[in-house]
Amino acid sequence: MLRDKNLIPISRQHQHALALCVRLDRAIQAGEIDTEPWQAEISQIFEQEIAIHFAAEEKDLFPAAAKFPELRLVVQQLIAEHATLRDLFARAQSRDLDQTALSSFAAALAQHIRKEERQLFEGMQKLMNAGELEAIGAALDTALKDAAQTCILPSDSTRPLPK
Repeated sequence: MLRDKNLIPISRQHQHALALCVRLDRAIQAGEIDTEPWQAEISQIFEQEIAIHFAAEEKDLFPAAAKFPELRLVVQQLIAEHATLRDLFARAQSRDLDQTALSSFAAALAQHIRKEERQLFEGMQKLMNAGELEAIGAALDTALKDAAQTCILPSDSTRPLPK
């Protein structure tokens, strides 16, 4: 299903985070990585985009979705996942993630994003009318205005290796 225009800004941020997950997973699959630059990038993306993203979802998106009984369970799961992910982001900021934990982080973040896109957003688009989606879109535009509007560029240490 095509993404409703009112959810595109948050989906675009999902793409940025998924790109990080894919790069990190590929680097880990290629062998030993230097965890410091990866944790620095994870911390930066959290500070500049994801913290604001999570707050917008929790303030505007989740309450609107939870009004529909069909979406309540997935909203509860996503809120719990935010808590787990915040802990992982804090551990990255403290430089407390080893390679195994970084792999788990990438998997957890990617799974969370896919759940939002495939279950929450799809459900919202089926259940909500155009006016409800427009109201969410307006609220998200306001909430996300302070988030970084560009994708964070990888450092030399986190840039994908040529094949």
